[in-house]
Amino acid sequence: MKHYIALFIAAFLLYGCQDEKKNTDENEAIENEAVKPLTFETRYYKQTSDTDCKENCPMVTIEVPEAAGRQPAADSINKRVFEVVRSIVYFGEKPYQANSYDEIMNSFMKSYKELKNDFPKETLGWEGRIKGEVSYKTDSIINIKLNNYMYTGGVHGYEGNRSLLFDPATGHSLTHRDLFNDVKGFTDYAEKQFRKKFKINEMQPINGTGFLFEDETFALPQAMFFTKEGLLLYYNTYEISSYAEGPKELLLPYKDIKQYLKMM
Repeated sequence: MKHYIALFIAAFLLYGCQDEKKNTDENEAIENEAVKPLTFETRYYKQTSDTDCKENCPMVTIEVPEAAGRQPAADSINKRVFEVVRSIVYFGEKPYQANSYDEIMNSFMKSYKELKNDFPKETLGWEGRIKGEVSYKTDSIINIKLNNYMYTGGVHGYEGNRSLLFDPATGHSLTHRDLFNDVKGFTDYAEKQFRKKFKINEMQPINGTGFLFEDETFALPQAMFFTKEGLLLYYNTYEISSYAEGPKELLLPYKDIKQYLKMM
């Protein structure tokens, strides 16, 4: 009887050691994934219409940086980039319910064919174009720039730039509060520099010379790019000005705004 008890205890201890080793190996694997460096590789997707087309043919091209290495940061970055592309390349009231870049392109072409069938003489070739790149990278910030152009009929298409800012350690998107230790102070400083560049007197309303800030109140742009020279405030067309006037830019050198920045 004692012999069997001894065997049982030995088997129990052996199983416990194996289970503990398995857990240790799994934890080490997770930790190794978390400390891997982030790398980026460009992915290119293209699709043209499969209908008989000789000119003004619809086309979609998507070029994006794909993150790899450190997890879950890489997956988080890739998911956000995809979400933004999906929010740009579509036709209709809302983005397509797509789960891949191929599905986005397929849906875009399907929308074109449906409209072409309804209006065969009026539909011109559509175009969707995304060109993405890692424009800035440090230990604290990854900045991905998405240049985009969309044309789905009308007099002209629309071109713009999106700026996606990420924490390299986590892959989480960075907000104004993550970037600046004093958002209001930075906004006030940016307004002064904006007025100076575009010759808007301090006594004038911010829209006094023709700008289109909402509620007559200066606001930071939707897109801000970290560059070697400084922080670029980029206002896309229609954001604060008409199509004819185009986008507006304001470059703020780091030496002038370092008191506001948490990271760079």
